[in-house]
Order: sequence, then C-alpha cells, then structure tokens
Amino acid sequence: MDEVIRDFVKEAKADLRARTDVKAAFASLRDEMRREADVVAKAAARGETVIPELAFADVRDGKVSDATRAQIRARGCVVIRGVFERSRAEDWNGEIGDYLERNNYLERLQEKAGLDNYFGELKSGKPQIYGIYWSRPQVEARQARSMAETKRFLNRLWDVRGPTGDEFDPDVDYAYADRTRRREPGDTSLGLSPHMDAGSYERWVDPAFQRIYAPIFAGDWAAYDPWKAAFRTQTREYASPAVCSMFRTFQGWTGLTTQGPDDGTLSLIPISRAISHVLLRALQDDVAPDDLCGAKPGRALGVDARWHGDIMPALVSIPEVGPGDTVWWHPDTVHAVADEHKGHEYANVIYVGASPKCAKNEAYAQRQAAAFLDGRSPPDFAPEDFEVDFEGRATVDDLSELGRQQMCL
Repeated sequence: MDEVIRDFVKEAKADLRARTDVKAAFASLRDEMRREADVVAKAAARGETVIPELAFADVRDGKVSDATRAQIRARGCVVIRGVFERSRAEDWNGEIGDYLERNNYLERLQEKAGLDNYFGELKSGKPQIYGIYWSRPQVEARQARSMAETKRFLNRLWDVRGPTGDEFDPDVDYAYADRTRRREPGDTSLGLSPHMDAGSYERWVDPAFQRIYAPIFAGDWAAYDPWKAAFRTQTREYASPAVCSMFRTFQGWTGLTTQGPDDGTLSLIPISRAISHVLLRALQDDVAPDDLCGAKPGRALGVDARWHGDIMPALVSIPEVGPGDTVWWHPDTVHAVADEHKGHEYANVIYVGASPKCAKNEAYAQRQAAAFLDGRSPPDFAPEDFEVDFEGRATVDDLSELGRQQMCL
C-alpha cells in the first residue's frame, strides 16, 4: 500500500476504534464465532449436510420452505441443483473446450502475462481461470430463463429497503460477464486461499461500507443483519483488474462437470456473520495502526489462520455437484479453492453471479455492452481482449429478448 492509503487506513482505524470498546466487542464475538465454527466443523466431520441444498424445481414451483430460506440466510450459501439439464451443461463443457482450442487460447495467453494480478497477494496464487467471457455457452447460461428464476429467488432473500427507497429490483437482473474455470485432475499448484471479493480495505474506510457494517463497528455485532441491502449499492471499490464494480447479491457458478470434496473445487466458511470477525479483528491492539490484517487495495481480502483462526475450522468443501447444478454464496462469505485436485475428472465451471437492477449495476452493464459488441474483456477485468478475433464467439444475434435486456441492449 502506498503512503497515502496507509495514512487513510490509519485515520479510519483510529475513528472506528474511538466509537466503542473494540476489544470487549471482539472478545464477545470470538466466543460466538468459535461456537459456530465448532458446530460447522463437527457436523461436516459427521458427514452431515452443512451447506444448504435444494432443487431448482422447488424454486420454480415456489415450494422452498421458510425453514430452508432461514438456513440459507444463516449459512450465507446454497447449492441449487438442476438449474440446467445435465446433458446441456455437458454439451457446454465440450463446446467451451473446442472454443479455446480452436482459437489457440493457451498460446495467446503467454502474450498477456502479468495483466491480471488480483489474487497476487494470496498464498496459493490463481486457479485455472480462463479469461474468456463471450463464448456461446457462457452467454446462453446467463440469459437462460431458469437462471433468471434462480436469481430472482436469491435476490428475494434480501431486505431491499433503503433510506431513499428500494436498493434494487429483485425481479430484474443484469448480466455480469465473468470467466470460466477448467481445472485438470492432478493439479497441485493452482489453488486459491480463503478470501472475500467485493472490496478489501474499502470495507473499513468507504462511507457506504461503514454504514452497512455500522452495528459491528458500534460493538453491537449481534444486531448486524447480513441481508439488509441498505447502502449496498452505494459502495465504491478500489478500481483494478478483476475487482467487481457491480453489486452482486450472490456470487456463483454453474457446474459443467461432476466435482466435490478432493476435486480441487470450492470451499466455504458457511457462517453469514463471519464478516464481523474479520472487521473487528483488524481493529485489535496487535494489528499495526496502518494495517488491516494484510488487506491491500485492488486485491482479494485474504482470510488466514494468523488473524482469523477462530473461524478457519469452519472452512468446508461443497458437496458433490454435477453438470447443471449451481453454487451460490453471499458477497461477504469466505471462500477458497483447494490447493490439490485429487479427482479423476476436470473440475469445470461457468461463473454466473446475481446482479440485480440498480443504478450502479445499470451503469456498469452499459459499459459492458460496448465491450461485448467488440469482443473485448469486460470493464472490470484485465484488458486481455482475447476474443476480439475469436472464431465462434457470441454476438448480438445470439441474445434472446431477455439476454438483450440483461445486457442493456
């Protein structure tokens, strides 16, 4: 961090520490976090379901119970199965592979080395994420009716009320073009350490983030509700490649292959209030005045055993999912990718999050549309622009009516 930002952090920390007895607040929070982490770890060890699961058919038919909704809110994540037919997802997997091979992606990758360093501060580097956004399968997955229904359900888990009206429209979603992961069996070098996206040091210094987390910073962490949308669309993130400047109610991906524990795929800390621990931990006496437990501008917000050992035992793998299943997690949920892929099949996914209609997201979608028309990388990502001359990339003609609306076209 440069000196200006260090001074900014130092000033913000001093202000936050003056608002309450952060030492006492963190002491009481630690007891609760340790208890919740212990519950998760022991349940997982017994083979019990820790991450909520439901069928897309129940979402589509309005049959998700209040108890299941409450469980999703408590855990901050959910697996929704069967959003797409298995055969369709398998076809997408093959088509993306052909698209990459036909356009010599791996050969071209060497020419773009160093443009994307978003995960550079994390212990394990970066997983096998491919910088393509406009393949036909990716576009088809984003604009599918079943995906829209799924995201509508997820958006409605939030309390959308804000100080000047609803923060977002839960029933209308903009497409957020993201990448794809293709991780080969036996890979041991391309994991991703536990972290959060959607803001790093901003969470302590940005005025909107401070209002989102006001109960935590006031020492009343039990009053914090992760599902209140107020001020969420007002945040401003530090601009850098791969920092999301849309507001996502959920990050997520769609499985293209079968994957689960030991397959080098996603792990989560399924405690929706764990952000309280991360925020208050950085305000304790053993952390330097200009440090936020290692948070850096334009980087993922790392979570590790040195600073956050109380919650780390709750880091668990997702259950086995198949092609067409989807996985979703709250923007403040800690997640990771395992260091080693011990399975026998590629662990491949398309990243598709939920980004509902609001002024912030509409402004981004309009800029993204221009990139789509030219085949360039979206505004949030490193300007690798692989697909400008790729054969077989999606065009406006591949968009449905819903797809055009989602892309502001």
